[in-house]
Amino acid sequence: MIEAFAPGKCILFGEHAVVYGHPAVAMAIDQGVHVSIKKSEEWRVGGEKFDPSKHPHISYILHEIFSYDGEPLDIKIESQLFSAAGLGSSAALSNAIGAALHKMIKPNEELDIVKLAKLGHSAEAAVQEGRASPTDTAASALGGCVVVSGEPVKGTEHIFDTELITPEGKRSWSIFKSALPEKKEGIWLILGFTGESSPTGKMVAGVADLLSRVPSKKNEMDAINEITIKGLDALSRGDFEAVGLAMDECHKHLRNLNVSSDSLDRLVEAVGPYSLGAKMTGAGGGGCMVAISRDPQRVSEQIEIAGGKPMISRIGSKGVKII
Repeated sequence: MIEAFAPGKCILFGEHAVVYGHPAVAMAIDQGVHVSIKKSEEWRVGGEKFDPSKHPHISYILHEIFSYDGEPLDIKIESQLFSAAGLGSSAALSNAIGAALHKMIKPNEELDIVKLAKLGHSAEAAVQEGRASPTDTAASALGGCVVVSGEPVKGTEHIFDTELITPEGKRSWSIFKSALPEKKEGIWLILGFTGESSPTGKMVAGVADLLSRVPSKKNEMDAINEITIKGLDALSRGDFEAVGLAMDECHKHLRNLNVSSDSLDRLVEAVGPYSLGAKMTGAGGGGCMVAISRDPQRVSEQIEIAGGKPMISRIGSKGVKII
């Protein structure tokens, strides 16, 4: 049996603004997707007969990436992530499957993490009708703190470039990593799931419509860009109070773009007294919020009291691994 694990992610800064060329900062989290693969007499996924229409990511990676034509496989999947919540669950699945298949098919070849991130991105794009950001797959594969941007970002290390042909034309991205401070013990990320799915396509389209109707709203994008740069700098210096303040400010501007929701705002407000900062994370309209705090248990309690489901993670978790 071959096993692999790939983490999920949360967006600390830059959601929605990244669509317009500004940087986005993603952090790998402790929770993710665990995959185990073994040869079998029949194809099975999750204890059931393999149906490619139900598992398009797996089908694409098997046949389009690896051109697998060997014995049937029994693939088991265990996810610790909230589904359709903006935590990169499908990207983590793609990376974990890709890593496990690589180990099985090419046992003597070291896993290329950058190649895996690109592989996962191509699988995401194939399933999403040609549209997919590399943010989720890069954060899951590389781990730590990942920055996705159209241009260099001060204080980061360039890792790789990638591009995708979409229905709207070719899109290009650069992937960077930001160093995290050595002294980060006692600082935690606490995610709160509203219980409502996050409709990414709908939310992105809504922002595009808002900007076309109210051009002055583009100032919100510029503000998020400035906050992202300041927040990233504070994070690299270990100034977590400043990181928290930047998160609070970012949430205000995202609200002005109409991408938050009553349930997200309720969770953000509930954790305020016990957090350094908090904001929605991801596309919005539901999904999750994220707080940074030295008292994760108290924050988790407040999330539950406000009707959410909490999840606690360290800062800068490791990327994909073969177990």
